[in-house]
Amino acid sequence: MKRVFVLLISFLLAAYSDVNCKAQDQMKKAGAQESVQIIYTPELAGLAKKLADEYARRNPEIKVSLLETDPENMPVALSEGNSIGLIAGNSLENSIKEPVWKTVVGRDIIVPVINAGNPLIDEILKQGISTDKLGKFLGNQSAENWEALFSTQKASPAHYYILNDESIEKEIEGFVNISAVNKEGNRFNTPAEMLSAIKSDPSAFGFLRLADIVDPETQSLASGIKLLPLDRNNNGTLDFPEEIYADLNSFTRGVWIGKYPKSLVKNIYTVSSVQPENSTTTAFLLWVVTGGQGFLPASGYSDLMASERQNSVANITNANIAAVPVMAGSSIFRSALLAILAIIALTVIAQLIIKFYRNLKYAEETIVPLTENALVQESLVVPAGLYFDKTHTWAFMDQEGIVTTGVDDFLQHVTGKITRLKLKTAGKKIKKGEQFLSIVQNGKQLDLYSPVSGTIVETNGLLENDASVINSSPYRDGWIYKIEPTNWTRENPLLFMADRQKQFIKKEFTRLRDFLATNLKSDMESYSQVVLQDGGEIRDGVLSSLGPEVWEDFQTSFIDPSKKVWFYEI
Repeated sequence: MKRVFVLLISFLLAAYSDVNCKAQDQMKKAGAQESVQIIYTPELAGLAKKLADEYARRNPEIKVSLLETDPENMPVALSEGNSIGLIAGNSLENSIKEPVWKTVVGRDIIVPVINAGNPLIDEILKQGISTDKLGKFLGNQSAENWEALFSTQKASPAHYYILNDESIEKEIEGFVNISAVNKEGNRFNTPAEMLSAIKSDPSAFGFLRLADIVDPETQSLASGIKLLPLDRNNNGTLDFPEEIYADLNSFTRGVWIGKYPKSLVKNIYTVSSVQPENSTTTAFLLWVVTGGQGFLPASGYSDLMASERQNSVANITNANIAAVPVMAGSSIFRSALLAILAIIALTVIAQLIIKFYRNLKYAEETIVPLTENALVQESLVVPAGLYFDKTHTWAFMDQEGIVTTGVDDFLQHVTGKITRLKLKTAGKKIKKGEQFLSIVQNGKQLDLYSPVSGTIVETNGLLENDASVINSSPYRDGWIYKIEPTNWTRENPLLFMADRQKQFIKKEFTRLRDFLATNLKSDMESYSQVVLQDGGEIRDGVLSSLGPEVWEDFQTSFIDPSKKVWFYEI
């Protein structure tokens, strides 16, 4: 298998080099020069210049121009010509109200770091630091001990180190909900100086950008420091959703799927007024989310994980593979695609190796026997008269105007036997699209979203003792709530009837195959029969045999996007 991948990669790289050279020769003969314009906000000036310089150096036939603009003026600038915007997530949300095409290319992540030799390190890593206590500590100039930050009986000094970076201070103040950090001394002008000081002081901790504490050679955290865990729910211990601080890979993945405070994370986006169709612009975007990722840390930003890069590539090429003719004039686009194939092959190999070792213990301990039944569309029940939501819940209004809700047959077949539910109580008000139910299988969890808005008037008592009723009777005995709707007239058109639901499920099978192909460890014997390699059938209860991290990916990559794209597909 290794040799096959090596040969494949070698072939793709050779093909890429050959096509790229031919493209450049053709452009030189024709005397043509393509161009890309990057419009950026002031805070991203360093990153924009770095990307522009590197891309122009690698592609001398491409003219790359830069234009700085305020976030408020970005929409106007984007509307003029075929330009690409570079903007941080907070500016994007606050300044651009009209729909735009966008894809994430990196992140600005602020992290708390601690000296690895701290005498209380074991207790700190077990309990985490309460965000409430952290706010009080930073707002109180006299607080100088670790006892003020978490529960410990050992007296030990705590030295807070501060980087002279106004943007970091503002993010920290917003995170701990204080008007200003009231700490003096221990200030540093550069991240390198501050990092060196923390390494030298066992009592030290402070906030830096993640990119500033990663060793570029080993691609791991710098020696002598550790990430300081945050106890977000302030319960004095790190619960499973908070256990993301063990290593760099676990942490960056936790940031991606939303386990880290959003107030300390800003996504960096490339944006456009429309889906980019110009082949030169598309080639540049593809480079930014692949080869260009290596230049983000030099500007203080974190690059994307392998899976995210694949998602961004798919987002960029979604409308262009079929729309742009593959002719001599689009050689740049062809060369970019070949480069992407090579990079994807490399990242898939790395991802498989990492996931293999990361999940091996769990797989050996909890794999349940697979059934011989195949999950096919024809086996699913889609009753007439019900309304279906894209997040795999359903709704039915009775003659009294009460709406009964539940989980659809597709999802219960994908998860397998449900062992427990986390339900809301009668009297609770919910809105369409809000989390209203969590289904649990041996500790693994998925959150589902309400198909309607209203007040819960009744919860299905049968499910308290036997959650698997959802599996045996999802549309009758396994209903979840009865809800008195508050906005049925407006929300009803957003739901599917049976005929459209069947068409939707057909597409969901394709999405499910894509998800499994990306996330499963195909070389593990435990998973070898979950999906047949040559377009075979998916096993019934496919998620039953997979670990909690795959469930988290399914939540983030499969369930949640369905909720977000509702209004784009109506």
